[in-house]
Amino acid sequence: MANATGDRPLIGVSTYLEAGARWGVWELDAALLPAGYPRLVQRAGGLAAMLPPDAPEHAASVVARLDGLVIAGGPDVEPGRYGAERDPRTGPSARERDAWELALVEAALAAGVPLLGICRGMQLLNVALGGTLVQHLPGHAEVPGVFGRHAVKPVPGTLYAALVPEEMSVPTFHHQAVERLGAGLVACAYAGDGTVEAVELPSGVGELPSGVGGAWVLGVQWHPEMGEDVRVMRGLVAAAG
Repeated sequence: MANATGDRPLIGVSTYLEAGARWGVWELDAALLPAGYPRLVQRAGGLAAMLPPDAPEHAASVVARLDGLVIAGGPDVEPGRYGAERDPRTGPSARERDAWELALVEAALAAGVPLLGICRGMQLLNVALGGTLVQHLPGHAEVPGVFGRHAVKPVPGTLYAALVPEEMSVPTFHHQAVERLGAGLVACAYAGDGTVEAVELPSGVGELPSGVGGAWVLGVQWHPEMGEDVRVMRGLVAAAG
């Protein structure tokens, strides 16, 4: 799993931008990321690079330097991004992060850079391609700040099923989900209640949306960085190499 130079593939991971984060004697604004993300990239054979929010016009030049891209989990997407009125149960917006990560997704799709969306990242991928979200879904985030687990079943014949062919229990924490699929996306895994748990953009199958390069593109609603299974991230790293 290495690129043409023989190095491990460079995988960019988007980050939070938080006011007043505390560590040691410090309390400062911070670009931060749960350590599970870079650790998962490393365990899968990649090099991890953190991508804090920046001006959207810089997204294409950032993506051009990467071998692969991960859009990490985080706060709810601003409902206006998919033409919806705000539900009272939708969380606070992170507009700067929305703008930056949507620009990253669009740049990766246009350039054909392998892309993995995790939780919020899957939802942003769907929104970037014109899809919509369910703003509140009971039963998938039971205790605030605590990851739960539930079973996810792959759809045979999909990219995800090639990586993880069996039904498996995954770490999960989300209260929103895909409603209408974005252009070109297909559902490739479901929860027992019918919730779409993974989406992908099949390359070479059907008509891809205008401006989409047809590279390896997958979104998962759960949090692989909180578990032991590296197959999804290994798939990204392999495609990036």
